[in-house]
Amino acid sequence: MQKIAETNLRTVLIAEDDPTSRHLLRVTLEKWDFEVQVCCDGHEAWQQLQCDDAPQLALLDWMMPGVDGAEICRRLRRLPHKQGRYVILLTAKDQKQDLAEGLDSGADDYIVKPFDPRELKARLQVGIRMLLMQQALAARVSELEEALTQVKLLRGLLPICSYCKNIRNDNNYWQQIETYVSAHSDAQFSHSICPPCYERVVKPELESYQRLLSDPLNPVCSAD
Repeated sequence: MQKIAETNLRTVLIAEDDPTSRHLLRVTLEKWDFEVQVCCDGHEAWQQLQCDDAPQLALLDWMMPGVDGAEICRRLRRLPHKQGRYVILLTAKDQKQDLAEGLDSGADDYIVKPFDPRELKARLQVGIRMLLMQQALAARVSELEEALTQVKLLRGLLPICSYCKNIRNDNNYWQQIETYVSAHSDAQFSHSICPPCYERVVKPELESYQRLLSDPLNPVCSAD
């Protein structure tokens, strides 16, 4: 499953208005066996990223006409169903306040131009690992939610007989309480005798049986 998921993460969206930088990025990524979708400005990138089948990895130039990379990040983070995106900002800005501003906008990472190909590849690999972890977590949450829907709970009023303690089910049949509870929950029964019932029922019966055995007129005793 992980190999399939990673294969789906081999597509990268590039948004870069400079033709030279755009070409260099595309050639570099294709050399690493990535599929590349190219956008020439922020408007086009924003339209592409809103699609359901948009790449989960994106390299966005910060300074672009129309909509810049930081604004695209802010818009993406306001879309709850589009959280599965890993966005790296590309920019010539290299001050700490610029880094903070870019990350505050919602970018996942930040690369200063001109970029080092080795650094770019390493950061893309980090993005893939992060997205795989998100997918695994989402799958686990889905499994737990499905498991919770399978848990059977007893709720509401139970019509129970005052004498025999049988319970009426939804089909208007009367069942023993053990049968009913087992059918509506994961509980299993292990029978025992509580102290009050032992004193009230079992002990008198044992004493009666002992007296019967000690009676010389009892045919069982006579046979012995």
